[in-house]
Amino acid sequence: MISDPAIVVSDLSVEYPARGASPSCVALRGVSFRLEAGRSIGVLGETGSGKSTLASVLAGRGIPLRSGEPGPRISGGEATVLGHSLRHARKRDLAEVTFHVGYLPQEAAATLEPTLSVQDNISLPIVERDHHYSRRAAGERAALMLDTVHLPLSVLAKYPYELSAGQRQRVALAKALVLGPQILVVDEPTAGIDATVRDAVIDLLAQLRGHEGFSAVIVSHDLAVLRRATDVSLVLQGGRPVGYGPIEDVLADPAHPFVRGLADALKPPQRRTERRPQRAG
Repeated sequence: MISDPAIVVSDLSVEYPARGASPSCVALRGVSFRLEAGRSIGVLGETGSGKSTLASVLAGRGIPLRSGEPGPRISGGEATVLGHSLRHARKRDLAEVTFHVGYLPQEAAATLEPTLSVQDNISLPIVERDHHYSRRAAGERAALMLDTVHLPLSVLAKYPYELSAGQRQRVALAKALVLGPQILVVDEPTAGIDATVRDAVIDLLAQLRGHEGFSAVIVSHDLAVLRRATDVSLVLQGGRPVGYGPIEDVLADPAHPFVRGLADALKPPQRRTERRPQRAG
């Protein structure tokens, strides 16, 4: 039995409409790819290349339902997530997408509610969808998610300010996973955390990749993340796709000048060999 693709993006263009004195801004143009269920795609590119816009659109976050509302608008092409069209999405469609797609935004650790405990932060998406949901059951779910991201249960009663940056990042990831999503969209998951925790986050993303039917979109400039946690990668420059395929293949045979520069920048520095002076003989 062949399952439907998790995401299909066809010639997608996204713009931010003009607001006040600010003109409209095209963030993405002509992006296409197909992500099968159980696969993961990495997205990389320079600042302002449209990576975060693509992530938020595919996660169904911030898409305006009516003309005049702020947020990224699909101006061309199409993006379909779990069978739901995002270009012509209705409120019901977006509710389905946001339920089945977990989202870890950039600097996610800073989005945790400072007045809520870790347990309440993680279970917040459950409570927001069902105000009558059992608090005990929500707490048990939060504990399970905390274990999933490899944090001790003693953290449940703490508040975000009592945690390290790496711990807060993993709590935010637990929150993104609490509804049991089919797709996880993460934006720079290893930014701003120390090397030890970075490796733990990469390990976790690699483990999630192994779960049957679980798909992910991972925006990252971290080559280790792309190598270990993705199947293919999409390179963006100025909102346009300039490279696509397994990350090693893309960097080994760059067809675009930007990708060539990226490949050169990511090459390990060559060790210099010093020539010993010859003795006079």
